[in-house]
Amino acid sequence: MLLELKSQLAAAGFVLLNSYRPGADVVDVAEELGETLTPWEGGLVQTLSPRAQGDPNTYSGNFGLGAFPFHTDLAHWRIPPRYLVLRCVTGYADVPTSLVDGNSLVEALSRSVLARAIFKPRRPRDGAYALLRLLEDTADGRHLLRWDELFLQPASPVGGKANDLVREWLSDCQPISVALAQPDDTLIIDNWRMLHARSPVLAGREDRAIQRVYLRGLN
Repeated sequence: MLLELKSQLAAAGFVLLNSYRPGADVVDVAEELGETLTPWEGGLVQTLSPRAQGDPNTYSGNFGLGAFPFHTDLAHWRIPPRYLVLRCVTGYADVPTSLVDGNSLVEALSRSVLARAIFKPRRPRDGAYALLRLLEDTADGRHLLRWDELFLQPASPVGGKANDLVREWLSDCQPISVALAQPDDTLIIDNWRMLHARSPVLAGREDRAIQRVYLRGLN
C-alpha cells in the first residue's frame, strides 16, 4: 500500500484516503506513513479549528473565518516539513482544502527568477533573519518551492519581482478542491510541491476540526 501511495504522491502531489483506518489514532496513522516531526514542544499533533479571532502571528488572527491564502506550511524554516498529514475529526464538504500544484507554477513562471528570488521571514527566528530562496533544488533531483505571502517578504529586487509574479499567477489559477468531510478522511500533501489554502468557514461550521502531523519523509 505504501508503494502505491508514494507513486500517487509523486504523480499528483497529494493523496486523499477516505475513512482511512477508522478509529485509529492520528499518531499511529502518521507513524505508519513516515517519520513524524515535532515542530515545537508539545506540537506533534496540532488540532486545526476555525477561530473568528486569534493571535496576530497566526492565520486565524489575520483572516479569522475567511479564506486562508495559498502557502507552504512553515515556509520560513530553512527546511520546511516534507509532508503534512491532515486527518478529519469533524469535517464538512463545503469547507474544503484548496490545492495548487507548484510544478505548474514553476512551469508558468521563470524558473530562473524563482531560483534567484530571496525572501526573509517577517519576524526573526532565534534573533536572526534567514535568507531563503523561493525555489531550491533537492537531493532527489526535484525542487523545494516555498511560498507564504503573510510570513515571508521579499529581501532582494528579484524577490520583489517574483513576489508580484506569484501573486498574479495565484489570483488566476484554478485550484483543486479536496474536502475532508467524514471522520478519519486523511489527506497527505507534499509540502515541498503543493501550495494549500482553506476555504471560508460558513456559519454553522465553526466546529470543524482537523488534526495535523508533519512528516520528515515517508517510510
